[in-house]
This record gives sequence, structure tokens and C-alpha cells, in this order.
Amino acid sequence: MRLSRRAFLAATTAAASVSAAPPAYAAQRRRQTGFERLSAEGYALLDGRRVGIVTNPTGVTRDVRHIVDVMYADDRVNLIAVFGPEHGFRGTAQAGGSEGRYDDPATGLPVYDTYLKSGRPLADIFTASGVDTIVFDIQDVGARFYTYIWTLYDCMEAAQLAGKRFVVLDRPNPVTGRAAQGPVLHKEFATFVGRQPISQAHGMTVAELAHLFNGEFLTTPVPLETVRMTGWRRSDFYDASGLPWVPPSPNMPTPDTALVYSGTCLFEGTNLSEGRGTTRPFELLGAEGIDGRWAAAVNELHLPGVHFREAYFAPTFSKFQGKTIGGVQIHVHDRAAYDPVRTGIALLVTAKQVWSGFGWRSDNWIDKLTGSTRVRTMIDAGASADEVVAGWQQELAAFRRMRRGYLLYK
Repeated sequence: MRLSRRAFLAATTAAASVSAAPPAYAAQRRRQTGFERLSAEGYALLDGRRVGIVTNPTGVTRDVRHIVDVMYADDRVNLIAVFGPEHGFRGTAQAGGSEGRYDDPATGLPVYDTYLKSGRPLADIFTASGVDTIVFDIQDVGARFYTYIWTLYDCMEAAQLAGKRFVVLDRPNPVTGRAAQGPVLHKEFATFVGRQPISQAHGMTVAELAHLFNGEFLTTPVPLETVRMTGWRRSDFYDASGLPWVPPSPNMPTPDTALVYSGTCLFEGTNLSEGRGTTRPFELLGAEGIDGRWAAAVNELHLPGVHFREAYFAPTFSKFQGKTIGGVQIHVHDRAAYDPVRTGIALLVTAKQVWSGFGWRSDNWIDKLTGSTRVRTMIDAGASADEVVAGWQQELAAFRRMRRGYLLYK
């Protein structure tokens, strides 16, 4: 007898569920993601709904089954569509790409492309899909310029326009939710790497951000429900969750990458390599002509929680492809003390001081990443890292006050 896709997935899901849980899994049961809580409660929140889900490869269970496969196999959920963000639902596309419209081979579900779509065009996609409830479940990394939180924002806005209900399943901020850090976006610099005025490292979970977006930025709020995690504390790094790490994008291979990303992604706005094309993107930085003076200069600043190693590497793609270049590797030794944004600024300042070839991208992309012209113009004027950081403290304090009202966890 031949099994349908749904029957086959149901059988494999059932087989996985009866296998003995390893001790590490059992120890983490008190910590639950939004999806784990939704599932444990029998998907009651989705009962009688035609469901579409915005997700990517990070939407997995603790035993690394994809939640689309799990939900599709469960008769309690009427899952009829999937919506893919940048890099795609199955994650096959590089930065700045997506997978387009196709039918998922595993489930047969239609997969719609949301990348760079917003407003009425995205609302029309939701309408055409036939869903009445849109679920969002994607692992974020805690930085304003990581595009998944703006996919969240765009989908919330489009869901409101299309008259759809919106549900966010929460996951940990992998670099903790202790504090917001860095400059706040100025509205005139809004792009897909920053739609609204939040800080560069926001220190929030996606569910918290959804409530903030709904309360502060959407012209008309969307009917929003969030499923909170249990057992997550604001001071927790990702390894405390007991969850497997699935790269949210091709150049975010480990939680260590996420730890530095909100600072060193700023090098995308320069003519230096940000480590794409290496096994340590955003931890390795460099360019032709840089030598050990850069590591020495930034180590002299005694930045908290981090050391810098003189490093040489040859990117396999992106900037300086196939060329051996010099620079630094970031080694975080005290992640609780480490400030990624201040560190990123210090690296920019010292790179400009020690390397005569330093330059910004010709389109001033650095302004989109930092949210204004301030960082670029201050560094060009010879400001120190501490002076640059001092320049955004007033706007950061205002954002922290606003943010406080939307925090869901202690």
C-alpha cells in the first residue's frame, strides 16, 4: 500500500516521538520554544484555521525535524501554505537572494516568496494563498540589520491589509536580551536592513519585537497573538536553551557568529572583507596590505571581554576572493562583558588609523547599517571609538525606555 506524503510524515513523526529521549533533551523540557508550547497545547490556537507559516531552516524541533513537516503531518493543523524570507524556506539562496515560488517536494505545499515584498503586493500574496492565519517562526540573531525581523514587520503590515490574523512563535535571542546597544535608526535611512527606529543590537525576542512593532510603528495594528517561551531568561545565551543551532543564513554558521555580528557586520559598509568566504564570517576581518599593526592597535584599547589575533586568510568568495589578505580574528573570552557594537566601532576606527587604503563603500552603505551619517562622519573627522559611542547615547536611552514596555521576560 502506498502512503500519501501526509501519512508518511505522520508515520515518521510518530516513530520519532516514541524513541527514548536522551538525557540532555529531558533536562531541557522545562524550557520550551513558542512552537513547543503550541504543539504541547494541541495546536488549540490554530483550531479551525487555514494556516500559512513564515519560516526557514531554523524552524525546527529539538530533534531537528522541521516544524512544517511536523504540522503538515498532524491532522489538528490545516497547514496550506509556506512563506519563505531572504535565503528561502529551505535556505538554499545566498545573501540578497531567495528561492522564488515553488511547491515543497517534502509536503507538496505551495511556497511563496516574501523577500523584498511588502505592503499591498505582499498582502495580495497572503490573500491568494487562501490562509486566514499567518504564523511566524524564524530564529533571529539580535541585530537590527538582520532582515528576518523586517520580514516579520512587513508580514504583520501585509496581514493587517489583507485582514489576516497573525501569530508569532517565540525563540531565544541568541546573544541575550540584557540590553539594547548601539545607534538608533533615523527614519530617513530606512531600508530593508532597518525599517523603523530601533537600536543596532535590540536585545529583544521576535515576540517582543512584534508587540513593539504593533504598538509603536504600524499605522493600524494587526490582530496579533504571541506564544511565549518558558524557561528563558534575559541573561541566557543560546547554549542555555538546549536547542540545536541551525544556521539562519549561509554566513551565520554558529552562535559565536551571532555574538559578534551586530558589530562587525558594519564592515559590509567598507572596502575590507567581513570574512564572507571563510569558515569564520564576521569573526575574521581584513584586506590586502593590512598587517599585525591592526591587531596591536585594537588590543591596546583593552576592550572588555575580547582579544584580537593577527590573522591571514583567503576568502573563497565575496571581497578579495582567492587572495591572501591580512587582518584580525576576534576571540571573545568573556561574552557577558563583551560589547559587540562598541567593539565594531573600535575596529573601524583603528583600521582607518593603521591602513592607508581604508575606505567606505561608494554608496555609503555604512549609513544604512548604522542608521545615520553620524558614525561615518565622526570617524572621518578623527573621532575616537568612545567619542563615536557617546554620540548615540541620548537616542539609545529613549529607545530603551520605549522598549521596556514590551519586554515579556525577566
